[in-house]
Amino acid sequence: MMDLSLEQLARLAQAGNMEALERLVERIQDKVYGLALRMLWSAEDARDATQEILIRVITRLGSFRGESKFTTWVYRVAANYLRDARKSRLEEQRYTFERFGDELDEGLSDAPIQTGQPIDEVLLLEEIKIGCTLGMLLCLDRAHRLAYVLGEILEIESAEAAEILDITPAAFRKRLSRARADIVDFMKKKCGLVNPGNPCRCRRRVNHALKLGRINPGQLLFAQDAEQAARFPEALSEIRKLEGARACAALYRSHPDFAIAESFAPFVRRLIDSWRI
Repeated sequence: MMDLSLEQLARLAQAGNMEALERLVERIQDKVYGLALRMLWSAEDARDATQEILIRVITRLGSFRGESKFTTWVYRVAANYLRDARKSRLEEQRYTFERFGDELDEGLSDAPIQTGQPIDEVLLLEEIKIGCTLGMLLCLDRAHRLAYVLGEILEIESAEAAEILDITPAAFRKRLSRARADIVDFMKKKCGLVNPGNPCRCRRRVNHALKLGRINPGQLLFAQDAEQAARFPEALSEIRKLEGARACAALYRSHPDFAIAESFAPFVRRLIDSWRI
């Protein structure tokens, strides 16, 4: 099973092979979760969305005809769900680039970071970097956010991305161009990672985020790998050599590969067993 392509696993699953279905879910769940997390920001909301999307994938598997890559079909199912799903916790706050920028100006401090508990400082900086850049995405409406995530972050070609979103390639390129322009304009004005002339720095934001409870050192939402986080300054030096849109996209691509904490395969088996009763 491990050597089979997603398309081959899908065919076996369509024929009733339970092991193939479980392997299929295991192979796509992190892709779905990564898309959901970038769209919703909240790990809890993204996990719930992933479960709902995987249920749709399972129940609609018979409609997959192999006319596109299986990942394209899965992303289309996911995009359809995420476009209309209820707002996430952070989306409910209705952030705009103006409001988000105002918050970035608040509480900047060069004082030593005070956590009150032992934790690698690079993890706190990584937590700020990821949480902040994902938050910027929420300033886009969902249609433009999907276009940016698919086109710039996941680097999906326009024809495939258009198929995922069920729009023309020209419409996708227009959407992506608008989203890209908004993200680049904001980062150039506010983000110290992209523009060293900006006062906002991840380190300067940590104490304020700790004070407001936006970071919990004992339960980080995004940063888990201290070694990877420690390598970011080297990556940043390369990112700053890029221009405009390429630098902003590279910053998003520097995020870790988001992975869900647990496998949904057991859930799939329980779900299928419940349908058999």
